Amino acid sequence: MSSSGFASQNGAGGSYANGPSQNPVGVYPSNQGFMAPPQSGYMNNLPTKGPPPTGPSLYSGGRHQPSPAGTPGALPASPNHMSGLSGPPQGSATPPPANSYYQHPHQPGWSGVTPPPPMGNNASPVPPAMYRTTSTPPVFQNPMQPPAPSVNNAAMTAPPALNVMAPHQTYGPPPSVRPPPPPAAVRGTPPPPVPPTAAVPPPPLATHSDGVYAAHPGQMRGPMGSSYPSLQPVYQSVPGMQTAPQMPPPAQMQTQPQLYPQPSPGAAQLSPSLASLSLQSQTPEALRVVNLLQERSLLPPGAVTPPTPCLPQDLQKLNSSPEVFRCTLTSIPQTQTLLNKAKLPLGLLLHPFKDLSQLPVVTSSNIVRCRSCRTYINPFVTFVDARRWKCNLCHRVNDVPEEFMYNPVSRSYGAPHKRPEVQNATIEFIAPSEYMLRPPQPAVYLYILDVSHNAVETGYLDVVCQSLLDNLESIPGDARTKIGFITFDSTIHFYNLQEGLSQPQMLIVSDIDDVFLPTPDSLLVNLNECKELVQDLLSSLPQMFSKTMETQSALGPALQAAFKLLSATGGRMSVFQTQLPTVGIGALKPREEPSQKAAAKDIQHLSPATDFYKKLALDCSGQHVAVDLFLLSAQYSDLSSLGCISRYSAGSVYFYPSYHKQHNPSQTERLQKDLKRYLTRKIGFEAVMRIRCTKGMSIHTFHGNFFVRSTDLLSLANVNPDAGFAVQMSIDENLLDLQMVSFQAALLYTSSKGERRIRVHTLCLPVVNSLSDIFAGADVQAITALLASMAVDRSVTASLSDARDALINAAIDSLASYRTSVLSVQQPGLLAPACLRMFPLYVLALLKHKAFRTSASTRLDERVFAMCQLKYQPLAYLMMMVHPGLYRVDDLTDEGALNINDRTIPQPRVFQLSVEKLSRDAAFLMDCGTVMYLWIGRNCSPVFLTQVLGVESYAAVPLNMIHLPELDTAESARLRAFVDWLRERRPFHSILHIIRDESPLKPEFMQNMIEDLSESALSYYEFLLHLQQQISK
Repeated sequence: MSSSGFASQNGAGGSYANGPSQNPVGVYPSNQGFMAPPQSGYMNNLPTKGPPPTGPSLYSGGRHQPSPAGTPGALPASPNHMSGLSGPPQGSATPPPANSYYQHPHQPGWSGVTPPPPMGNNASPVPPAMYRTTSTPPVFQNPMQPPAPSVNNAAMTAPPALNVMAPHQTYGPPPSVRPPPPPAAVRGTPPPPVPPTAAVPPPPLATHSDGVYAAHPGQMRGPMGSSYPSLQPVYQSVPGMQTAPQMPPPAQMQTQPQLYPQPSPGAAQLSPSLASLSLQSQTPEALRVVNLLQERSLLPPGAVTPPTPCLPQDLQKLNSSPEVFRCTLTSIPQTQTLLNKAKLPLGLLLHPFKDLSQLPVVTSSNIVRCRSCRTYINPFVTFVDARRWKCNLCHRVNDVPEEFMYNPVSRSYGAPHKRPEVQNATIEFIAPSEYMLRPPQPAVYLYILDVSHNAVETGYLDVVCQSLLDNLESIPGDARTKIGFITFDSTIHFYNLQEGLSQPQMLIVSDIDDVFLPTPDSLLVNLNECKELVQDLLSSLPQMFSKTMETQSALGPALQAAFKLLSATGGRMSVFQTQLPTVGIGALKPREEPSQKAAAKDIQHLSPATDFYKKLALDCSGQHVAVDLFLLSAQYSDLSSLGCISRYSAGSVYFYPSYHKQHNPSQTERLQKDLKRYLTRKIGFEAVMRIRCTKGMSIHTFHGNFFVRSTDLLSLANVNPDAGFAVQMSIDENLLDLQMVSFQAALLYTSSKGERRIRVHTLCLPVVNSLSDIFAGADVQAITALLASMAVDRSVTASLSDARDALINAAIDSLASYRTSVLSVQQPGLLAPACLRMFPLYVLALLKHKAFRTSASTRLDERVFAMCQLKYQPLAYLMMMVHPGLYRVDDLTDEGALNINDRTIPQPRVFQLSVEKLSRDAAFLMDCGTVMYLWIGRNCSPVFLTQVLGVESYAAVPLNMIHLPELDTAESARLRAFVDWLRERRPFHSILHIIRDESPLKPEFMQNMIEDLSESALSYYEFLLHLQQQISK
């Protein structure tokens, strides 16, 4: 059994960590995988990230010695964000917890080893605004937003107009005279009358964690969505709930609406019996006992659905969508001890900037927030009476601002609980001027292109330039949008695109040791004003370097020049690289040795060879510059080093192995499709995201591409709709007095149109006190995704074998806990609750995933890219790559089909990933996320071959076929509709390979047969026997 725990940084040691602290986990006892008890949590307003305390480690075996690191300077403060100030402490004041799967808030995690180094670039962060000497921060008016009107309550005029924007629907101003007060509540004590002259003084300006805020709750914005759904009032009382010893199932709860009763089922007022509600009495489907050794058909016919939290029905329908915000456990344990006993990880998975078909957008001069913890008002707060509401995170009672009494949807007065903010768990605000310290930045795009001989030989330059030409009109932005270009080989080439020139001018800087900008004012130009020059440059670039024989690559100096160019405004760098950087700062040497590809213990190649790219990324992050890397290479390019430039600047990594325009047409097609999405998707600039949770819980590790500016604040120079994040959580204080807990993610960003917006997601979950309830609410896919991110960290900081052992032990520990603590009657076999029946299968899929398998055929760059994907992809897309879908497609019918936009989409059932499920007289489609394989059996029906593939026989199927022909047959239409439907559900392009037994890609297809024996792991049945043996010890 390997030993070391997961370290919290998103990288490989060094002084810059992509997490709130350097929190390696200690050594677990045998069979405890990722389930070590956590160390104590930390205060949300910790200004620095110190090392955790020393203490006994929690993994069995050896110990992991973290690498020492320096303590660089502070990250510059965001001009649109005042960093470091947060609400009152929500955890204990002890250092951050270790990055283990399951940790105890009062047990130290290091013993006899050097504590982890302090957090790198955040060692001396900008001091919290509350401690600054200036009394009031400067406030700049947003040119897109007029100043908020003052409220004259004494004159009894209506509150300032609040606009809720939705497509095809506008709301007029409120009436000029306040309507009569609402009638008294049906039940409970009516609220005391409010004198009509009681003025609500305007809040003083204050700096805050998500930016500069008014002392009243703050504001945020986002894209416009459709109108608000008709929702029932949120705040209702449940008869008899305060005294009933047991509570009926949520679906049977009868609620009685009232206007302002005594505190209704908010986070702190739900019946205490919910916490003691045991699902065992009903034996729900989630807890049905499954003997995994006997029940082999575990896959559902369609997609795996997330569990539904055990909440009252009126609250559940208001909860955040699991596509955006979900928790590994939909029932939160009352104590950390109970969580440790369950041996399941507690964490959140977020897709915060996801493209949404319906998103309420609100414009208001006063965004309502808790005065104490700064939580945004949401559907899970409690209205004490008509004028006061209770925060669901810190439980403080706040006043309801006068303008919040007006409902812009119904154009009525006196029903704040019906406002859009209290009816939608996901909402976006257009922020007023208090949320910015400078005017919002314009959309700025800079393209850095490798033009060495190797790059020109691949032909990628033609594809990139043509894609830019095709999509120039669709790039997000407004009249202020700027664009620029830099090319490089052994020298750096700038392009003067200033208005008035007859053609672009190339300016060459050959001194790569001291890069400077030759004409700083004309290298980034207004896209609308200089569009013709930009088009001329893109048309001529591929030919300009077609004869080049320059083989060197000065990537580092080119990035330094690009940073100088963008640092004044912020923006996005798009870097295209085709080889290992060879000259100038940041030059790298080949580290991959073919004979050592499968050496699981040789992990140094998973770590960066230099910290240049990480340091530059942190400099970029401080100036709101994100770097997206497109790596198109047939040779080793050290992605573990180059990837840092994107990981720590909140960028993205795209990898196209063996790219060549002629020799590898499938990769060319993928690049074209990916570029179209990349260039035209929405983008948020100078963003920050803060995640808050109910008092008593804390966040201790983040996963994704970002920089952690303070303990719960992520700096995102750019945010895109395809990025996912994960956080690990711990329970610092017992939640005995709570029946529900809430989590809130707030994303503050500047849109491409120059608007400052805030998108808020709120998730509410019940608190339970029994292990059976915890297991019943386990979300197996969310658990798998969180474990995958933790395993990537373990691979980099310890070893690949440690990560693999910890994944196996995660399955052993959780099933052992279920067997010993939940099952009342012991039975033979490997038993699991129905909700976790696929957990061993998913763990085995991770062991065989390209990131963790020990196959000698896995190239180092491909392994590192797979690890990047596990840390970055949202859950839905990640699971496609972990456990592919296998469908039989030679007999598609319209039975059970979906009808979408007048298209009929067949829905074939999912097959197990085993060769025994294949049939020589059939055809199967395997969907692996970024790639699809259509496998044709040797005896496949001639009808399918002719009607779908357009060939006469099996032998006539081309070996390199990558497209389905558009034939005028029902069979062809069905399969193409199904493939197109699968592709439309993801933001990246999936290559389709049509293969037969003789195809060179068949080994890749067979490697995805997870349930079969492979060189890197056992077969599924053998793996189950291994788990049973370990549990029975």
